[in-house]
Amino acid sequence: MSTQTEHQAPQGPEPLDVHDPRLSRFDIVREGARRDDIEIVHYEEQVVPGSRAERRLTRTVASFFLLTGLAATAFLAVYIWWPWEYAPGSGGDKYYTPLLGLTLGLALLGVGFGILTWGKKLLPKEVSIQDRHVEDPDAPESRKITGETMLYLADELGVKRRPLLGISLLAGLVPVGAVAAAPLVGGLISNPHKNNQMFTTGFAPAAGKKIRLVREDGRPIRPADISAGGQLTVFPGIEHGVSNRHADSPTLLIHLRESDAQKSREANQRIGHANFMWGNYAAYSKICTHAGCPASLYEQQTNRLLCPCHQSQFLITDNARPVFGPASRRLPQLPIEVDEEGFFVARSDYTETVGPDFWERP
Repeated sequence: MSTQTEHQAPQGPEPLDVHDPRLSRFDIVREGARRDDIEIVHYEEQVVPGSRAERRLTRTVASFFLLTGLAATAFLAVYIWWPWEYAPGSGGDKYYTPLLGLTLGLALLGVGFGILTWGKKLLPKEVSIQDRHVEDPDAPESRKITGETMLYLADELGVKRRPLLGISLLAGLVPVGAVAAAPLVGGLISNPHKNNQMFTTGFAPAAGKKIRLVREDGRPIRPADISAGGQLTVFPGIEHGVSNRHADSPTLLIHLRESDAQKSREANQRIGHANFMWGNYAAYSKICTHAGCPASLYEQQTNRLLCPCHQSQFLITDNARPVFGPASRRLPQLPIEVDEEGFFVARSDYTETVGPDFWERP
């Protein structure tokens, strides 16, 4: 004859009616945790409500959030009004990026320290134990418990009892939100590429007037000034055309021999540059498309233009195609013609950006 002994799991306390108006919000939260097999075994406030220590910690957290707001506001002020473009004799532009980094860093540090201090010093300490369980949710009561739990979390933060925290948090996070939106909104309000010198040079027509090609001393150039096989560095005939303000404008004007000029014209036609040359004359940017060095060593016999920095070579009779070295893009060609006075002028600006590639290059 055999006997069988049944072992039953110990039963916990009877479930509470979460709709009982006599229950506090914490009682409902505890009951919801118990139904998930979570037992809150330790719960205590870190500071006595209304005590001097609580007020001191509240002021500390509020100070961090206010620091966040001030730093974020300073970021916006620097972003909008600080002079960021280079101006001779000014020097303020070199502080633009460091100031943005400093103010944004202080804003993030402020909100970080504020949240850490709030969580470690003001929020109650709680220890809970959870057992494995099989869920058997009661939908109406689950909604009630979830809602009360969320409200209790808000109470636990103590914002109602400590209004200074809510005000300082709002004052700190609103400017931070504005900081996040500033680059996006600013790009919609102001076109960042308007008059962008990365896309134009000194040869861009001014008020509909074509720009002359001039020597370094400002004298304009006639076709007879360059012998066959010769070349000359030219600049835009505008104010400061030979200065660093238009450092991307130096151009090499080359007088090709007849046979070489014919090859160059055929190469131009293949890529849609049929009208870029005038007679046997062609003009190419001197700014190397690899690293921006001056590509100015012209070999008459091979019609190659050499960049002395990294040894890139460009074949002029094939529309300045790179044939050696690290450069991967042709030298941009300047469309040229001769005006009514017999001087070289640019028909238009370069149709491609000059110099090395960059990520916004069309």
